[in-house]
Amino acid sequence: MALTLKQLRYLVAIQQERHFGRAAQSLHVTQPTLSHQLRKLEKTLGAELVERGQPVALTPVGREIARRARGILSEVSDIQRLASRVGGLLVGTIRFGVTPTLGPYLMPQVVMRLHGAHPDLRLHVREGIPDDQAQALASGDLDMMLAPLPIDDPRLTIEPLFREPLLLVGPTDHPFHTREALSIADFEGVDMLTLDRRHHYARQVGEICEQIGARELRDYEGTSLDGLQQMAGSGLGLAILPETYLRSESGGEHMVRRFDIPDWKAHRSIAAVWRKGSVLADAYHQIATTITEEARRMLD
Repeated sequence: MALTLKQLRYLVAIQQERHFGRAAQSLHVTQPTLSHQLRKLEKTLGAELVERGQPVALTPVGREIARRARGILSEVSDIQRLASRVGGLLVGTIRFGVTPTLGPYLMPQVVMRLHGAHPDLRLHVREGIPDDQAQALASGDLDMMLAPLPIDDPRLTIEPLFREPLLLVGPTDHPFHTREALSIADFEGVDMLTLDRRHHYARQVGEICEQIGARELRDYEGTSLDGLQQMAGSGLGLAILPETYLRSESGGEHMVRRFDIPDWKAHRSIAAVWRKGSVLADAYHQIATTITEEARRMLD
């Protein structure tokens, strides 16, 4: 008796939902059908995969099989989408991960351009922590992601796209704005706002603070760039914001103003990422090209 893709889908659903009823509902099957197929899978493999308690959990071997199953199912999905492509157009749904420090300010125009050129393409955009999304991508839970470098995972293809300036800003009435000349040394000891440390962006801000002698305000961590902008605009501290954010409709400089610092050179590098060997690599290249063109348009 051979295992089937359907059985692997059932096992992955159980791991995700941790409940037989919810897993069955997510797969649009009855709970007895789900239970029966999992029993058949366990019999085929000769191993117990599911601990049937409350909540349901996978055994150690079940977790490892589910991890590998996600990769297999992702590759099968890639093959199906590859076969459905017509006339070089992108079609189907791509699960796309993006950091919240970039996605809301760059992706709207990218999505519009992609939809105009490839109306049958669907992007399931999921914002999240880049480190977590890199793991999700490698395991098959995402198809592609847009994230700041560095990313270090031998399972992933990493294509650098563009470099984006990171700018130091403060409230519009900050006294430094009236100075004839500023240098990085003037900001030693200033209070700097930042994000949750799980964000790559927060770690980079921390490195910049260390370099210039600024003081991170850990008691006032923001949850978004909007939060940083608003706190900086209120005078709570200074902030470092990306150029795409300051040039976006939701960002801008109506409550903060960038400092003119000739020796300020901070930036971040952004890359598109997908699994090595993916059959949809050429499609991801097309999406990456569109992202690069739109980013350069914004930054120029």
